[in-house]
Amino acid sequence: MKITCIAVDDEPLALEVIEDYIQRIPFLQLVKSFDNALEAMDFMRQQKVDLMFLDIQMEELTGIQMLNILKPKPEVIFTTAYDQFALQGYELDITDYLLKPISFERFVKAVDKVHERLCRQLNSKCPPEEVSIFNPRIDYFFIKSGFKLHKVTFDEILFVEGQGDYLKIHTPKARIMTLQTFKGIEEILPQANFIRVHKSYIVAIDKIESIEGNMIKVSDKLIPLGESFKKSFQMLLEKKKIV
Repeated sequence: MKITCIAVDDEPLALEVIEDYIQRIPFLQLVKSFDNALEAMDFMRQQKVDLMFLDIQMEELTGIQMLNILKPKPEVIFTTAYDQFALQGYELDITDYLLKPISFERFVKAVDKVHERLCRQLNSKCPPEEVSIFNPRIDYFFIKSGFKLHKVTFDEILFVEGQGDYLKIHTPKARIMTLQTFKGIEEILPQANFIRVHKSYIVAIDKIESIEGNMIKVSDKLIPLGESFKKSFQMLLEKKKIV
């Protein structure tokens, strides 16, 4: 079963991320991308699509305003940096609500929902090979900092540091400040490669140089090991046969 889709987002880099993710899913077919809602609406009056990836905060017409006008509507997945519109979105019967920066794993879960929903509408059983969630090696993600989306590979991250409402991602070449929560970044980072060691720190396991008492050395930084994180960290050391 092929699912035709369009992507609507007024941020070029965000649109590139969605386009890249779509191309990795065998059952998705990207028909066209748009940087504004008006052009997307005009297109859908002439051509039917199964699914729309839709940003919310756009000039001229927001994603929510667009859905209030558009009839009939395809399946919709919101792709946004703002979580305060989730209730309005689900009242408009959207399928899923993805918060930027969007991890590929989370994207796959959302499109799988659409696949199952469309199959139910067609009263047909989906072939297992199409429904199965494959997990190719994804070694990077995009993170928003200011007005830019930065591409960050997992391998280059040394540690993540919390600073108030912001996170700072430390790499050998850069320090990327982003308005993000620890919960959000933990959903993106592979659990096998990163561990939370303090309320304000996540470290890359393979970048740990030494451990002395309650201090963990990563590069030239000494990171404290929080009391509530000691047990999980000790289990990691035993699993890795470090001690």
